[in-house]
Parts: sequence; structure tokens; C-alpha cells
Amino acid sequence: MKIVFNALSARLGGGQTYLINLFQFVPVNEDLEIVVFAPASLKLPDHPRIRRVEPAWPTENPILRALWEKWALPGILKAEKADVLFCPGGVVSTRAPAGCKVATMFRNMIPFDLRVRKSIPLGLQRLRNWLLNRIMLKSMSEADLTIFISNYARSVIESLTKVKNAVTIPHGIGSVFRTHSDNPVRPDFLPARDYILYVSRFDVYKHHYEVVSAYANLPQELRERFPLLFVGETHLPEAERVKALISTLGLESQVLLLGAIPYHSLPPLYHHAYLNLFASSCENCPNILLEAMASGRPMICSNVMPMPEFGAEAALYFSPFDSKNIQDILTEALTSPDVLKKLSAEAVTQSDKFDWENTSRKTWFELLALAGRAKGSV
Repeated sequence: MKIVFNALSARLGGGQTYLINLFQFVPVNEDLEIVVFAPASLKLPDHPRIRRVEPAWPTENPILRALWEKWALPGILKAEKADVLFCPGGVVSTRAPAGCKVATMFRNMIPFDLRVRKSIPLGLQRLRNWLLNRIMLKSMSEADLTIFISNYARSVIESLTKVKNAVTIPHGIGSVFRTHSDNPVRPDFLPARDYILYVSRFDVYKHHYEVVSAYANLPQELRERFPLLFVGETHLPEAERVKALISTLGLESQVLLLGAIPYHSLPPLYHHAYLNLFASSCENCPNILLEAMASGRPMICSNVMPMPEFGAEAALYFSPFDSKNIQDILTEALTSPDVLKKLSAEAVTQSDKFDWENTSRKTWFELLALAGRAKGSV
């Protein structure tokens, strides 16, 4: 059986991390052949079942990629005698030939969050999310298999369209993030004292602005004891808005923007934090929340779904839209060592439920079952 991956849209960290882990656990099956279309930046393992194929024309441009998917890929699938076309990016632009089933995956929640879409200025980006909403709904309604990565996301889509064959398979946690039983070296650039850590790109729906506003209203004693560290690229417009707020409030010595940190360098930052924080209000499967919990450090978190679905009893929750509520939960966490001790233990227990090997095994099981149905329908 042959499974073709159209992973050409996997150009960023999350999409690539998923595929890297999936290909790390390819099932032992002599009859399986995996054909992968992917950007050059995605490093594939040297595996006898995996064959990388380059498109005949450039696909870096989304429009050219869509044309290739619509006009060239169907012929390739027919020539390859593919049993399954898997589009993990959530968009299916290809009409598969007879005998080839289609699988897709839902990862991007932004096109389905009206509050986030309205926060985007009028222009191409807002139009793009409007179009993605419709294209992704059509893709999921027509696919032979749709993989969801949270029950919350599945409920959102199933309230909007009928999905033929749905399964929920959450993402896993990389073993490098499970530092709760280790003691990784503390990076020199971290403050010498305890700190609060928030790892996330700067965007309106990540609520850095509300977090800074809440932090500013903490008692001075707590702010002096616990600096607030942000990790994420600082060239984005929302980062500039947050920097201006920090300056206005005179918090430059207490709120520190570390900028972008390489993915593989994050585990020690989570591990040495006194408290991890995650304030997003728009997620599908919150990888940052999962990876932070795997450090075994206590967590306070947005109460917007699906965060409670993944954090369960391992976090204290706040409304990310309400800086006063964030302030109250921060104060409770920073002044309640017994509560934090309990949260640390819960974080280890909860994070153990998310494992890339299990995620991959379940995913391959569904894809192989779909391939089996394709062969049976020929």
C-alpha cells in the first residue's frame, strides 16, 4: 500500500515537528511505501519506506502550490497508484483519482475564531483567513478521514459541517521537554533569581498586553522577587505595542523580552521557571502548554478551551481577556507554595498522557486502515 503526503505547506515549526515525529515511528510493514512532498527545510529520516519527491515546478508561492495541487498532483497520484493522499495542513485542493482515499488534519483554529479574525486589520491576511475557513470546511467535509488534535476543535467543526470519518489524536510531547526528573543546566542569560515564564509568539490573541497589565498591579515585593520573562520574536506589531506598555509602566527592569529562542533550547527555560504561564485564547492543541507541563513546574493558564482539556487539574485558570483576573491568579500562585507543589505533581501526571510514539502509532493505524479500505474498493 502507498501513502502520499502532501506536506508542502509545512514550512513552520509546528507542522514540521508533527511530521518529524510521525516519520520517527513508521510502522513495521513490508507492504508500506511512503511518498513525501515537503519543503527542503523539512529533514526526513533515512528510512527504506520513505521516498522524497520534488514537484516539477516551484511551490514556495501559495498560488503556484495550489495550482500544482489542483492540476499536477492528481496525475502523480494516478501514476504512483496511491492508496491514500494525506494533507496534514488541512487544505485539500486535489481531486484524488478513483481508488485513492483522502485524509486531512485540522490544526489551524484562527480561521474559525471570529474574535481573532476581527482583530486582524482589513487586508489580505483577513481575507486569507476568511477563505481558509471555507476551504478547510469543504476539505474536511469531503475527506475520507479527518484527524482532529483536540475534542474542542472537533466539536467546533462538527457544529459547522458533517465530517464523514473523524478521529481525535492529540499531539505528543518531545522527550527533551520531560525534564522533571533531570536538572538541566541553567542558561547564563536567565535571571539569577526566580522568574515567571511565558513562551509564545506575540499576537493579540496571545494576550501579552493583558499579562503585562496584570503584572504591573502586583505588589512591588512580588515584582521584585519574580521578574516576568517573555520568549518570542519581538519584531511583530503586537510586540511593539507590548514594549510601549512596558515603557509607560516603567517595568523595563522587571519585564524582560528575551526574543526568539531556538526550539531545542526551551526545555531548561521551562524547567527553571518558578511559574510557567500561558495566556492564549485561540489554540487547537496547545503544544507550549504541554511542553511546559512536562517540565514539572507549576502552570497558570487561560481558561479558554481547549486549554482546560489539556491542562485538566495541572493548572490554575484565568480569563485572558481580564487583566484583573490574571492579577488575582498570579497573586494566588506566587503566594501559595503548597498550591504550586500540588500543581507541579499534577503537571507531571498530566503530561505523561501525551506521547509522540502513541500519537504516531494511532495516526499510522488510521492511515493504514484507510489504505486498506482503498484497496478493498478497487
